[in-house]
Amino acid sequence: MNTAPLDKQSLDQLKEKTARLSVLSNTCLVLMKFVVGFSIGSVSIISEAIHSAMDLIAAVIAFFSVRKSAEPPDAAHLFGHGKFEDISGLIEALLIFVAAILIIREALLKLLGEPTEHFTPELLIYGIAIMGISALVNWYVSQRLMKVAKQTESIALESDAWHLRTDVYTSVGVMVGLILIKLTGIAIFDPLFALGVAVVIMKAAYDLTVRSFADLIDHSLPREDNKHIEEIICEHASIYAGFHDLKTRRSGPEIFIEFHLVMPGEITVVESHDLADHLESDLILEYPRANVTIHIEPCNKGCTRCGSFCTYYYKHTDLPAPAKK
Repeated sequence: MNTAPLDKQSLDQLKEKTARLSVLSNTCLVLMKFVVGFSIGSVSIISEAIHSAMDLIAAVIAFFSVRKSAEPPDAAHLFGHGKFEDISGLIEALLIFVAAILIIREALLKLLGEPTEHFTPELLIYGIAIMGISALVNWYVSQRLMKVAKQTESIALESDAWHLRTDVYTSVGVMVGLILIKLTGIAIFDPLFALGVAVVIMKAAYDLTVRSFADLIDHSLPREDNKHIEEIICEHASIYAGFHDLKTRRSGPEIFIEFHLVMPGEITVVESHDLADHLESDLILEYPRANVTIHIEPCNKGCTRCGSFCTYYYKHTDLPAPAKK
């Protein structure tokens, strides 16, 4: 079995293929839910159909955003097109808010004004079945999306995966509500479970909004990632004098890392360049979508011992110091 990491082109192709799967599955589920929902007059199933319709729009946006983000830099976008995925995630979150508002409206109309439909046992079976099918399909597709999202660092696919995962929970909730209606004959369970659907997906929308907005304003990578980057740099502490001004940010699937590397004064330009290339390769090995910028500057302190920065770093943390090279 080949476990070698995929190159950037292969990762982009994998993202596009997975995004296409989400579009196809959501299209089928939207059609089935609307047909069954209107056939039996169930506001909770129609609400789920609206939810899935928003998921379909989000899946289409995610599909085009991963294609756009894969395009190479051009004259107008010298740092690439990665933020298209961040914008996609933000739009998807707003669409979920819209879906939740529509669902709440329909449920309140049923609870406060409109007469509740009578569900026949025969038609209820179709509603229960479509909710079960929806939960199973969305669980499989969401698992696939999340796996590829983690593998390719794609926030667009991760957002789409969370959409479908909430759809799994809400489909199960609606199915339980329909089963209760079948067992008890109390139709009010239908709009009540629709309101529950709205609450769940609004929470998901809020989380996605926060995550997407953070990447759009160039938020630093998580502390764990920054610490790991420092560890990789410090593996070569015996060669250089120190480093500082480490900065990181994310742009869609792309990661940007930059820092200043302080070299001993007697080191040649060629040696400094070789070390910078080696550090860049080590970082990209851990972060395949990383764009690394290293600024070389000389150490003018006249000390004879290099690696002083990382010696201090390891002394004041719980990390084991690297072996001298």
